[in-house]
Amino acid sequence: MTTDLTAVGDTGLLDTLQHEVALFARRAEQTRLGGVGQVRNSMDRAAYLLLNRLDKEGPMGVKALAASMGIDSSTVTRQVAPLVDTGLVKRTSHPEDGRAVVLQLAPRGQARLEEVRASRRQLMAELTHDWAPEEREAFCALLTRFNGALSARMAGHDRGDS
Repeated sequence: MTTDLTAVGDTGLLDTLQHEVALFARRAEQTRLGGVGQVRNSMDRAAYLLLNRLDKEGPMGVKALAASMGIDSSTVTRQVAPLVDTGLVKRTSHPEDGRAVVLQLAPRGQARLEEVRASRRQLMAELTHDWAPEEREAFCALLTRFNGALSARMAGHDRGDS
């Protein structure tokens, strides 16, 4: 049994929160939070997230990559194809099972990811230039927590939980 949290909380605050999240999603998509300078909008969200995941977690198969990102394997396969074609990701044989394919960040992909990260880092600095360090930390912690709650909810829906 689930509790109706809107009856417990301040509905005005929850309305403001849902509205601000909707605005954020639209503005983030419009700008793609792509960074500044020549690198601005130069890498789509899917590519950035895939390259970032391979950088942080290392080489892995399509199924493992899909699972770690919370998307299906066919989506990863479709999104990774242009990254392989452009030399940002390379396919290699699995070290223990030569029949299996492992996706790995290529040196060109690593360089490109660093370039995009630097540009996006600059954008974040510009957007929060007048924030105190503790405000940046609090926002980051709360946004991380919010994204975690969204991920957990999506995982629950994938399992059929309500």
